[in-house]
Amino acid sequence: MERDVLAREIIDTCLEMTRLGLNQGTAGNISVRYQGGMLITPTGTPYERLTESNIVFVDADGQFEEGKIPSSEWRFHQAVYQARPDANAVVHNHAVHCTAVSILNRPIPAIHYMIAVGGGNTIPCAPYATFGTKKLSEHVYEAMRDRKATLLQHHGLIACEENLQKALWLAHEVEVLARLYLTTLAIVDPVPVLPDEEIAIVLEKFKSYGLRIEE
Repeated sequence: MERDVLAREIIDTCLEMTRLGLNQGTAGNISVRYQGGMLITPTGTPYERLTESNIVFVDADGQFEEGKIPSSEWRFHQAVYQARPDANAVVHNHAVHCTAVSILNRPIPAIHYMIAVGGGNTIPCAPYATFGTKKLSEHVYEAMRDRKATLLQHHGLIACEENLQKALWLAHEVEVLARLYLTTLAIVDPVPVLPDEEIAIVLEKFKSYGLRIEE
């Protein structure tokens, strides 16, 4: 796909993420896999002011275009693509409920069968490290090797999928799960969860389930 088309898709996804209430200000960032590297949102630019020319190409060695500065989180986007060869898009945000669970430093357990959209029986919570650092990208790599989504302790959420539409859909589903978890956690702790055997059944069914995109 042409670069400008992908750049426009990134911008549209950023705006939709805000519309859905999943992000605020310039906190989140979005990327797509491109020519051995990635295209990613720039640092510090409000989504409504983004144009295709603002989107930054970062190559596989972490080098980026002169005169452009990518999101400070580009390292963990790169880590996701390394951990997940099946992923072509990464969405990161500070969605309120996901971030609240991350502050508790808890994974989201199997409170609902939709937990399987993340690829397992939990949405894990990667350990804290300062934003933008190599250490954080290492934590992300470990968390995402067998998941499509992870919380980041005291930080937010990362979701990846085969394209931007599915990645944003996944991020939204995980935010719903986080809200359900916090709601039930206010009543009982630990929250009742589905058994691993049931999640295994759901994971198998989910191989043909999810957001369908007509070409």
